[in-house]
Amino acid sequence: MCWPASAAFGALFEVPKRYKEPVLVSGTDGVGTKLKLAFEWNMHDTVGIDLVAMSVNDVLVQGAEPLFFLDYFACGKLDVDTAAAVVGGIAKGCELSGCALIGGETAEMPGMYPAGEYDLAGFAVGAVEKSKILTGQNVKAGDVVLGLASSGVHSNGFSLVRKCIERAGANAPETLDGKPFKQALMEPTRLYVLNVLTVLGKHPTTAGASSGIKALAHITGGGLLENIPRVLPDGLSAHLKKGSWPQTELFAWLQNTAGIDDTEMNRTFNNGIGMVVVVDATEAESCAATLRALGEQVYTIGTIESQGGGEQVVVA
Repeated sequence: MCWPASAAFGALFEVPKRYKEPVLVSGTDGVGTKLKLAFEWNMHDTVGIDLVAMSVNDVLVQGAEPLFFLDYFACGKLDVDTAAAVVGGIAKGCELSGCALIGGETAEMPGMYPAGEYDLAGFAVGAVEKSKILTGQNVKAGDVVLGLASSGVHSNGFSLVRKCIERAGANAPETLDGKPFKQALMEPTRLYVLNVLTVLGKHPTTAGASSGIKALAHITGGGLLENIPRVLPDGLSAHLKKGSWPQTELFAWLQNTAGIDDTEMNRTFNNGIGMVVVVDATEAESCAATLRALGEQVYTIGTIESQGGGEQVVVA
């Protein structure tokens, strides 16, 4: 539970009593240069969702339920309407991920930021039972790799996105994947929390267990190639099957405009997969079915194999 803020300088939160051996998991992140497009296009209502998603999805990867979130909004001079739009997005992101927006800080620093610009930082704290922490140490050869579809670029790779927009100029498409061009690029990061927590409850893993969900990887900066190895034990690699998930119009446009190969796409962007689930082969189909029933687009994108001295992620 949360206590009223009153005149306190710090927010209070009581860990739910349903936890027997709670371990707190924390995460912090920002929105990156996606904010530059928010300033340019005057689209401030979605970046708050991005801010929440980047931290709560990270906390989720270790099996944790996000409990509360704090935000930091910094600007040169406060524009009330802009701040209200941003904070409204933050509140919506917290609501959609089941965590409390427990506090934050709004800082006016004249001379620090150009007019109309601001910066954001977010901080999430979650809890997981000690016996249910996902470490990836139970991952073994033969496990299946499921990919959960992203909602778009999410919040990474926007330095290249902005260069693509500049390069395309007046030739930028009017729509991508059925959405207006700007909306497609500003689509907020998908919040996987509630659905993944549900499937973790139905396909649990505990320390030393050989079944259930073994690991989760949030695909952020570094893409598939650099995030999946973070949850794999030494000696194992993820072999992803090229074409096992569709390339959306958005990512096809980015690849063609940037003129980069498949490897660089998988290293720069989430490329259509925002969360990876490593699960025991015996439960892969039922796990995927549960996630689909909850509204996720799920693809079987590969398997875990012995590394054999090669890369930890192979896409072929």
